[in-house]
Amino acid sequence: MLTIPNIMRCQKLTQIPFRLAIIRNWHKEPIQVAWEKPEIGWTKLNFDGSCKGKTGKASIGGVFRNHKAEFLLGYAEAIGRTTSTNAELAALRRGLELVLENGWEDVWLEGDSKELIEIIARRKRVKCAEAQGHISHINLMIPELNNCMLSHVYREGNKAADKFAQMGHQMKKPQVWRHNPPHQVLRILHDDAEGKIFLRKR
Repeated sequence: MLTIPNIMRCQKLTQIPFRLAIIRNWHKEPIQVAWEKPEIGWTKLNFDGSCKGKTGKASIGGVFRNHKAEFLLGYAEAIGRTTSTNAELAALRRGLELVLENGWEDVWLEGDSKELIEIIARRKRVKCAEAQGHISHINLMIPELNNCMLSHVYREGNKAADKFAQMGHQMKKPQVWRHNPPHQVLRILHDDAEGKIFLRKR
């Protein structure tokens, strides 16, 4: 089982395993994927970036929930033309800004980009100046947290964040929802809270 190296400068970084399923090449059964609740006292951020292929127009989104799977906050925003990696980084950066604004200190960060998770976990430097700018800000914010977990989840377990990111394409200005989620994500939030399992084909 692969784990995230303990190299981020947090006061306390809790390691959790990558969901990469090393045995995936040995079995052909579909993978069961479900959104997981955080522990009591923790806040979980699921984030995502969306980039339209040919146009390059990108947007970001994310959702915060507590240990009861209760909706705390959601955000969505169009960010102009950029790459999918930059969109993912921008989504995490905006999410962390909201973490600090709301005073949440024990936070689980989860996204569906394996590349991004490895970049942040291993504190990698990248050649793209825009991406490195996001990474630098992220690396400055994470140590402000008391406890921080970082994990990858397949897209089937990140549906709520993906929906917010898709909504961001339609936004003329950044938007934040507090306590009351938009109707477009109600079914997804309900399924996640109930622990609905989705099957991901290999």
